Amino acid sequence: MTRDQISQYKEAGYTIVPGFFAARETAALKSEVERWVAAGLPRDVSVPEGKRNLQLIPLWPHSRLFRALPFHPRVVAAVSALLGDPVVKILDQMFYKPPGDGMGTNWHTDNAYFRIPRPIRGCALWIAIDDATRENGALKVVPGVHERELPHERDPDSDHHIRTYLDESSAVHCELAAGGVVFFCFGTPHATGPNPTSRARAGVGIHFVNLDHASEEMRSGSRWQHVHLSGEAASGGEREYGETVSFAAEMDRVVAG
Repeated sequence: MTRDQISQYKEAGYTIVPGFFAARETAALKSEVERWVAAGLPRDVSVPEGKRNLQLIPLWPHSRLFRALPFHPRVVAAVSALLGDPVVKILDQMFYKPPGDGMGTNWHTDNAYFRIPRPIRGCALWIAIDDATRENGALKVVPGVHERELPHERDPDSDHHIRTYLDESSAVHCELAAGGVVFFCFGTPHATGPNPTSRARAGVGIHFVNLDHASEEMRSGSRWQHVHLSGEAASGGEREYGETVSFAAEMDRVVAG
């Protein structure tokens, strides 16, 4: 994370970091996603017939690698720089767009779900598991409107999502090679497009919040997971999982098969 990237996040509500994960790290993450898909774990959340939008949520019970992912030193350093300490992870999920009939996700903000008082104090990390292009429905964001509260309503294209409508003429398409990431705050409108190409595309979203700026509901821990990554309560995983968690060790396990 450079100073310019941090400044862009705070001013525009997002920043793009190509090559955030090394090739070996990205390959291990992709291997786990492919294992989930082969096992039939993701659920189709789309409503229209003939389209598919597969989602798996949460991820950490299904993979020790993804349980360890938020503890990656590079991830902890980045979200601490963007949000300030103490940082907790509250949610992780995967969207899988099958080839040909993969459906996108409509415009929305994460804060329409999380409801924290200052959206800039919450952050999503979106990881390109596969190369993400305009053609296969890469993530897109509308910068500079993250302080506005946008009205949302039930999304007719999904069995549980909500959506908003806005002027998307200034939208930025976050095209990335696999392993690149986008950080965007809870108030930043974002969406993905369809995937009519011949290859599947997956993206992973991990959500973080500065605990001092969380909502009362979120602080209670009754709905969202609290994985402490920085601050006095951070324990490297001991607090949450009863053991120290290492991304490098779990990656080696996945690569070794």
